[in-house]
Amino acid sequence: MDEVPGVPADLLGGHLRVLAAAAATGWLPDRAALDDYRAAGARAAESGVSLRALVEAALVMAESVSTAPLPVLRRAVSALMEGYENAQRLALRQEESARREFVDDLLQGRADRLAERAEHFGLRLAETYVVAVARPAGPVSDAPMRGAAESGGVRSGAPGYDGAAKDGSESLGRVKGDLAKDGDGYGGATVVKNGDGSARRIEEALVARFGSHNVLVAVRDGGLVCVAPGSLTVATGEFTHHVRQMFAPGWRVGLGRAHRGPGGVVTSYREAVNAIELGDRLGLRASVLKASDLLVFPVLLRDRAAIEDLVTTVLSPLLDARGGPEPLLGTLEAVFASQGNQTAAARRLGVSTRAVTYRLERIRRLTGFSPDDPTQRFTLETAVLGARLLDWPAHPLR
Repeated sequence: MDEVPGVPADLLGGHLRVLAAAAATGWLPDRAALDDYRAAGARAAESGVSLRALVEAALVMAESVSTAPLPVLRRAVSALMEGYENAQRLALRQEESARREFVDDLLQGRADRLAERAEHFGLRLAETYVVAVARPAGPVSDAPMRGAAESGGVRSGAPGYDGAAKDGSESLGRVKGDLAKDGDGYGGATVVKNGDGSARRIEEALVARFGSHNVLVAVRDGGLVCVAPGSLTVATGEFTHHVRQMFAPGWRVGLGRAHRGPGGVVTSYREAVNAIELGDRLGLRASVLKASDLLVFPVLLRDRAAIEDLVTTVLSPLLDARGGPEPLLGTLEAVFASQGNQTAAARRLGVSTRAVTYRLERIRRLTGFSPDDPTQRFTLETAVLGARLLDWPAHPLR
């Protein structure tokens, strides 16, 4: 009998016996024999034997039994392939499980064998890394994920918040309820789950371009996390591109700053999550939010007493306005977003320029502050931002 290169001689030790017995009796292999074939297929997968070589070895051995029934050979090969594929799926699940555990430990700063495990996934923790986080943001959308037939139909949704705490840099990074790692949902929306094909396809695309040692993509908290070297900024840009292509509008990407070492990965991750949460609170329209562009907001929240005092002092007179304070706050936001251009602000609001002028005059009379004055404009804008961060007036301040 000829041997097939790369296939151990004892891997199919019982194969000839089964074929000979079938040729003599005409009986098909029993359950125990098929289990032995499945176990042989699993051993082949674990030892690195290719499926093609395994099947070829089984066929070559069958040639020495000239009267071997074809149905017996078909069942034997089918059982070998089943065992091989089951072992492959198990190995993949174990790898994905190890990846999830590593990402969780990395992003939470757990140091247990972190360097050793990082090397397995191609990360050199002494370097500088940037973390990008993609997840649903804003109101829930009925638009299905592009390619939903393949990935199960992911929709966009909005996380809930605990409200601002004293330490803005820490509190803003905590989503209400510590969302389930298996992706239970943002505001009732369906999100990415572990094992979802979307994450795998994005990672395959990034690995194909940048190499497996440069990027790590994983599912976490119902969204996607991408860890890349700080020197490879194009990788996070590519990640953002694939997120936009794969998911329906409503998904956002938060981008942390570059930091060094394992602790730097944790810091960058928190900054990325904070950026998305700030975007939701402030009603920012951008689909990509950079932590470096939003540094002023954690600063505001670090002194909650001061920002509460500013909001109360400057904006509380708007509570007495007819129709409530919201139209006037929205007008201020539109004017600030339009760099003081009242015509552009009117287009944003869908009202006439005269209506904007009237509202600004009402604000000036009620508060004593005018956006036309540079100093007063800064005070007003900071107060409005503080109001949005504190969800005022929906949540009255003490």
